[in-house]
Order: sequence, then structure tokens, then C-alpha cells
Amino acid sequence: MSKPRIAIVPGDPSGIGPELIAKLLNLDGVLDAANIVLVGDGHLWTQGAQQADLPVALTPISEADIAAQDGLHHLEMDTIEVSEIQISTVSEAGGRTSLRCLDKALDLAQAGLVDGVLFAPFNKAAMTSAGLNAEDEHKYMARYLGFDGYHSEINVLDGLMTTRVTSHIGLKDVAANISKDGILKAVNLANDTLRRAGKTRPSIAVAALNPHAGDNGKFGREEIEILEPAIAKAQARQMDVTGPWPSDTVFLKAQRGEVDAVVTMYHDQGQIAIKLLGFERGVTVAGGLPIPVATPAHGTAFDIAGQNKANVSATRQAFDLLVRMAKTHRADREQETTQ
Repeated sequence: MSKPRIAIVPGDPSGIGPELIAKLLNLDGVLDAANIVLVGDGHLWTQGAQQADLPVALTPISEADIAAQDGLHHLEMDTIEVSEIQISTVSEAGGRTSLRCLDKALDLAQAGLVDGVLFAPFNKAAMTSAGLNAEDEHKYMARYLGFDGYHSEINVLDGLMTTRVTSHIGLKDVAANISKDGILKAVNLANDTLRRAGKTRPSIAVAALNPHAGDNGKFGREEIEILEPAIAKAQARQMDVTGPWPSDTVFLKAQRGEVDAVVTMYHDQGQIAIKLLGFERGVTVAGGLPIPVATPAHGTAFDIAGQNKANVSATRQAFDLLVRMAKTHRADREQETTQ
């Protein structure tokens, strides 16, 4: 099978995104792993090259020629003037270019011209001012793609994935929003995403909600009435799922490599653990979408933007994971066309 083709978006130009992509493109093995289309205004990529003090080749390509050309190419956009870029500053212009470049990358993926999308960090405030009109970029992408199936942000560290049953809600509302169906969806999302990344039979641990996994109902009955039945149902579907495990020990199992994924009940239950285990290597996957999309888990880092201090480790991790997922996506699509 030929190499997958990846569209790369520079992220918010006021942050470290363009610098990160310049550094990524100069790492060993990157250009050998995938055909790459840089989607964005030429001066954004030049900006990143200058910030990183590294070369970035901008070989132009038309949208009509993308499928026929291999290697590294640049699809020119016209979304922001050089004078509009203010380093380390939230701006509507930065949000506008982020959205328009992302839209184009998603268009390419929907048309089958690329097999996955990698974006450098966005700034949600800037995107909101430019018309994001969604909780986050993941919800935005689902709406843009016309996808109404189950999807959720997945956090990845090295070989470990985490999904969550509830996400951006207040802690006081978590228990009321946990259901058997929600747990099964989070388990299925972890299982399916790991399989797309090349794991034949993923091992998944479900974290408990209450201290000591409820201690047989002493500290809450959610484990008995909701989590355990959901886990049993997943096991009946022949998935390798265990739990509920106390949340203060389940990530020790993960750290030892005993499981491939942890399903958490709420946002910070998994986020704190993942970021402590390796913040500089964390990746975010747009789980459940019909196309593979990944990004480094950190933000735009306005405090170091333009200073050639950005650590490219998480971006490389995101790229490597996306390549594996894109290969599976490409193979599935090719199989569908031959049936």
C-alpha cells in the first residue's frame, strides 16, 4: 500500500503552531512516513521556518493534482495578511485563518484527497471570535462534516488512550450524566480508535466514579447500578474490558502497560493523570469522526511564541499516530471501492 497522504494545518499564527510544523518537517523519517500537503497561506509556513530557523520547502500544488503527486507540497490559501498577525495575541484574524485552513483540510479529506488531518494548536477564544459557534473544534468539525454519530475527544500518551463519559460539564453534574449507554459509547470509542491505530484486541480499563470504587455501595451506588452492568455488556460483546477500578490506582495499571486505554467518568479524572505522566508528549484525537484527525494536546503557548522554544515532541507523537490511523482509513476506503 502506498504512503498515506496527510493534510497539515498551521494552527493559530500568533502561537507556536507554524514553528512546530517547521520543526516536524525537519525530523528524521517524517517525509518518509507520509505524503504531506501543507494547507495555509505561504507566509504562515515561511513564518514558522524563520521562527524555527529551519528550511521548509513550499512546492505549490493545485487541489486537482493532489491525488497524483507524492512528497511534500503546499496548497496555497489566502486567509490572513502578514500585517494582521500579532504574535502572542488573541485575535479574530488568527481565529479566521485557523477555521478557514481547517475547513479546507476537512474538504480535502471528505473528497478522499487526503487520508487524515493534523492541525497545530488552535486558540479557542480566537476561533470563537471568528465564528466557531461550537463548544470546541471537535464539535465544530463534526458539524462541518455533517456527522451526527457519537464522537468525543480522546487523549493519548505514547500507547495509552483515555476516553471519558462526561466532558465539559460542572463536577456537580457528573453523576447525573453517567449512564450505561454513555459508558458503552466511551468503551466502543476507545476500542474502535485503538483498532484503527493498529491494535488488534485492545485492553480497556474502566475507572470508577466514587472513592474505592464505591466500597460496595458505601460511598455511592453508581458502580453497582451503572458501571458494572455496562462493563458486563461490553464483555458480552467480546471486548477486553475490566473494572470499575478505583481512579487513584487505575493509572498505575496503565503506567505499567497492563492496559491500552482507560475510560474515565469525567474530564479531569483522566486529564490530570495523562498530563502528569507526560505533558510534553500528549496527543488529542478527534475520536469517532469519519476521518482521522489529531493534534498535540498542549495549547498555543503564547508565552514562548516566536522564540524558537517550542517542544516538537507532542507534534511528532500526533503525526506518528495519525499516520497509523490514516493507513487503516486508506485501506478501508480502498476495500470499499473494490467491493
